[in-house]
Amino acid sequence: MTTARLAISVEAELASRIREAADGGTVSGWLADAAERKLRAQGLSEVVADWEAEHGEFSAAERRRARRDLGLSKHL
Repeated sequence: MTTARLAISVEAELASRIREAADGGTVSGWLADAAERKLRAQGLSEVVADWEAEHGEFSAAERRRARRDLGLSKHL
């Protein structure tokens, strides 16, 4: 795997929370995982938007069931 080096700046409180969340792993690894998850979520959002554009919006009940079946937070 080829890697690329990035330099980022974040608020001190966020940096502290990231270090804590990395929990013995590397901050780079934790941030890479978070970025991958965000990119997958964006891709899924695009798929859902395309489907809804063609077939109509999902109902509230359909969204609740999907969240439950996928083990997602109700805030997503």
